[in-house]
Amino acid sequence: MAITRLSLTDFRNHADAVLSPGAGFVVLTGENGAGKTNVLEAVSLLAPGRGLRRAASSDMARHGGGGGFGVAARIAGDVDIGTGTRAGSPERRLVRINGAGAPATGLADWLTILWLTPAMDRIFVEAAGERRRFLDRLTMAIVPAHARHASRYEAAMRARNRLLGEAEKGTRSLDTDWLAALEAQMAEHGRAITRARAETVRLLGDRLVAEPDGPFARAALALDGGGEDDFASVLAESRRRDAAAGRTLSGPHRSDLAVTHVGKNQPAALCSTGEQKALLLGIVLAHAELVAERVGRAPILLLDEIAAHLDPMRREALFGRLAGRGQVWMTGTEPALFDGLPTDATRYTVHSGTID
Repeated sequence: MAITRLSLTDFRNHADAVLSPGAGFVVLTGENGAGKTNVLEAVSLLAPGRGLRRAASSDMARHGGGGGFGVAARIAGDVDIGTGTRAGSPERRLVRINGAGAPATGLADWLTILWLTPAMDRIFVEAAGERRRFLDRLTMAIVPAHARHASRYEAAMRARNRLLGEAEKGTRSLDTDWLAALEAQMAEHGRAITRARAETVRLLGDRLVAEPDGPFARAALALDGGGEDDFASVLAESRRRDAAAGRTLSGPHRSDLAVTHVGKNQPAALCSTGEQKALLLGIVLAHAELVAERVGRAPILLLDEIAAHLDPMRREALFGRLAGRGQVWMTGTEPALFDGLPTDATRYTVHSGTID
């Protein structure tokens, strides 16, 4: 599945841009600050979630524009998908599929989009939430329904936290029936979330371990936490504790992705920065191949400033491994970084909000 037409309207520093990329490599080059990553961010919004920067919708609208923004794409020849906001409702993001309104989770049925950005270089040493979001993106590509289960779990958990908080403050009596119903929803969707994550970790882990040694470090994966037995009972028994903490302290929203460097038998958090980058890239490449085999469509990959951080040997190996495996968007400051790409790669030059 590839994007054949992408249009940006008042998005970040792009007032009005239209691109018609090919199905393989798409390269955007230009100076720092020209708007290359903004294009990748726009593409990332065509999947469930807040995009590769996790920015507020109000921050995406172009300064000096009309107050809203639009990102639209054509895929599969005749399917149109898009997202954006309207002036006056900067935080209410809308999604449309073939002209009809749709939930954001519905985007997972059409496109699988994964990304690597420089901001992710510290994913193995930051809080568990960063690795969990990364795992969920991988999981949605294998189990598209994961997005809906995650959304409904979060909604039920927010409502439960609110009820417990109001009761703790004495502003509202505790409605135990409603609370039990919310906890039942959390248990139902929590089980689905944990099953989907565990299956993704198993499939991807098996593939990574079976790979031969190469230029990208191999990772072993494990899912830590989040699989409590009889979760509804756990939630019921922890109401007092959770009320005092102001949040739910048990559940799949507390799990973590554990990554180990196979060659060194060392946790990723203890590896060098270069090794961590190689581990992360190896996971994404193996996952892209796994998705293509199991789902029948290659994910769209967004690789921000990836070539600049690889030596020529690994750069050549990366291009060779990605060739013919779907649409890959890459950014860089120098066109020479991409000299090893096939001649049919789509190339754009980005200048301060304009794209040639």
